[in-house]
Amino acid sequence: MARANAAGGSVRVQAMRGLARSVARPAYQRLVDAEPFMRKAVPALIVAFIGIVAVAAIVQNRAYRSEAVASAKDELALFATAIASEIGRPGADLSAPDALLASSLPPRAAEDGRRYGLIDSAGTVVAVHDEDARAAVTEQIRHLVVNVQALTIFAEDAGVLEVAMPDGSAALATVHNLRATPLQLVAIQPLGRALNTWQSDTILTVTLLSTTGAVLMILGFAFHWQATRAREADGIYDTVRARIDTALSRGRCGLWDWDMGRGRMFWSESMFEMLGHEPRDELISFGEVSALVHPDDTNLYDIAKEIADKPGRSIDRMFRMKHADGHWLWLRARAEVVAQENGEPPHLVGIAVDITEERRLAERTATADMRLRDAIESISESFVLWDSTNRLVMCNSKFQSLHGFGDANVAPGTPFEAVAEQARKPVLRIPLRAEDRPEEGARAFEAQLEGGRWLKITERRTKDGGFVSVGTDITALKRHEERLMDSEKRLMALVADLRKSQQTLEMQALQLAELAQNYADEKTRAEDANRAKSEFLANMSHELRTPLNAIIGFSELMESGLFGPLGSDKYNEYCRDIRDSGRYLLDVINDILDMSRIEAGRFQLALQPVQLDEIVTDAIRVMSVRADEKHLTLASESEGPVAIEADKRALKQIALNLISNAIKFTPENGRITVRTRRFSRAALLVIEDSGIGIPKSALAKIGKPFEQVESQFTKTYKGSGLGLAIAKSLVELHGGTMRIRSSEGVGTTVVIRLPLNGRPALHYRNARAERPIPATS
Repeated sequence: MARANAAGGSVRVQAMRGLARSVARPAYQRLVDAEPFMRKAVPALIVAFIGIVAVAAIVQNRAYRSEAVASAKDELALFATAIASEIGRPGADLSAPDALLASSLPPRAAEDGRRYGLIDSAGTVVAVHDEDARAAVTEQIRHLVVNVQALTIFAEDAGVLEVAMPDGSAALATVHNLRATPLQLVAIQPLGRALNTWQSDTILTVTLLSTTGAVLMILGFAFHWQATRAREADGIYDTVRARIDTALSRGRCGLWDWDMGRGRMFWSESMFEMLGHEPRDELISFGEVSALVHPDDTNLYDIAKEIADKPGRSIDRMFRMKHADGHWLWLRARAEVVAQENGEPPHLVGIAVDITEERRLAERTATADMRLRDAIESISESFVLWDSTNRLVMCNSKFQSLHGFGDANVAPGTPFEAVAEQARKPVLRIPLRAEDRPEEGARAFEAQLEGGRWLKITERRTKDGGFVSVGTDITALKRHEERLMDSEKRLMALVADLRKSQQTLEMQALQLAELAQNYADEKTRAEDANRAKSEFLANMSHELRTPLNAIIGFSELMESGLFGPLGSDKYNEYCRDIRDSGRYLLDVINDILDMSRIEAGRFQLALQPVQLDEIVTDAIRVMSVRADEKHLTLASESEGPVAIEADKRALKQIALNLISNAIKFTPENGRITVRTRRFSRAALLVIEDSGIGIPKSALAKIGKPFEQVESQFTKTYKGSGLGLAIAKSLVELHGGTMRIRSSEGVGTTVVIRLPLNGRPALHYRNARAERPIPATS
């Protein structure tokens, strides 16, 4: 979500930059770029300036104070020197020290809190110049004489010193010796009174500094508030811009601003998205936009010439623009010429709306309207549609011909009363029953016109308050109705006969149910008998093989003469016949046993990976002796190893049975070819011979147990007819198929298709589930 917001914010910034470039002066971008720095630098500069001014004011104030103290010391020293000179002149009257001191004071000597007094050599105050403050001045002079003896000892050589008064306040003091007298002049000035001017200047400086700082702080806060308001305005602009872009994107609209003087155009993000282009903040040139406009629709240069000098002029045009993937979009552009300030060229500002779907919808609507009119015109009923004010909307030619109207009489908007007044009046009108009305507000009636024509008129209300009327010609139905009335009597007579027939049919149904039950019972008994037959054959074959093996073994012993010669050659011939007949009978019994086990569902496949081409090679090697006896060519062809999953013994029996049949029915000097081939899901085994072939009439029964082409009385080849049946059954047990193609006198081809995965057939799996009995030998 954060990445999506960041991406959206980046796109909006680009869009704002592009819009700003189209309407702002070049300096605006520099101001926008410098705004973050100024937002941080201005408050820092204000604080730094106020700090520097404050430090400078403090340093200057301290310097001014030092200068004020030095000036006060100089003034006090001058006044003390002047007074001492005046008192110490020759002829001064020392008998009245107070008067003498008062008369010796120069002008302004007592200003700014300066106090003067005379002390004798013992430190006693003998005179003060201010009688009103005599006690306070006397106390201060005594405190000074006691605590600052340097002044009384060194007098004017000590200069003016800063001393502490009894109340703890600071003061300036100096002592001067009087010539020719034992008295000393003491001058005291409180330091606070000496710094009155400095304090006034300091207060003014602090006031000016505070005022300046306050003004600068106010300006800083004003700048901060302005910057905050600008950020909030930018945020509001971003929000409004994002909402406008979202609204434009969802509404398939695009905002554009064309600077016609410079030939540049700004596109909103939605405009780029609508045309399938990547949004960018650069302004688009006139040539780029003109190349996207379809040349048959409009010319931007002509539009610019037409409206360039007409501020306030608006346009509304529809044209096509090429999408990024090559197809054309229909756009509807609405814009107005906006004059610029300072003599700048005018801008054409507006929006472009994607109306491709509207155009397609309009075309489909027009096509649908045309098809609807054609459909209404092609129906066999008369059709008329009225609006909610009972004025004609449309009708077909059947309605016109029915009432004899011309085109002028059925113009759209004609009132219902005018049409009804000119229409043909029905001779007879029969309202239909309520149950025949499928909807509320609908009605239907039958009307007979002049000439004997009948119409069924159905009227239904539409959703907008109008109604539609459909008239169907039911003249033929009315005539049929008359004939049906005549037939009704005959039908009533037949009803009685049908009731009797119904009773007969019910009896026959009971008889059929009984026959079906008997058939089911007989079918069950037949299946039981077939199963018993298969089990009997399996048991009997097993019982017959034991004596046959003994007969074959003894005949071979007698033929070999192991215990001595038999005497006559005929006996040897009889032994060979007994052995051959026994082997043939044993093969027949084995085939019967295998067939019975397969039919009884007791033949179990041992699936394993085998090589079909190797099994074929083994079978050919076994049968090669019989093929050589008939001078047959027995060959195998394979495109490579054919690996499948199957029962190896069953595959070998299939190959032996089919090759044996091919040898049996192929004349001497014939050819037998065995082919193997592997496909993606199956393997093929093909045995092709040049034998006598099979008639088409016998192909259907080949492969069934004990079925042979020749009958028992006409056959020339011995055999039980089980070889093909066993081979086909074993193939089907593997889930495969066996097909036989043969031409009489040309040869036979047996095609076996086996699955590679060795899945047993469904009926074999079911048989195993029903009879989990292992095969017995």
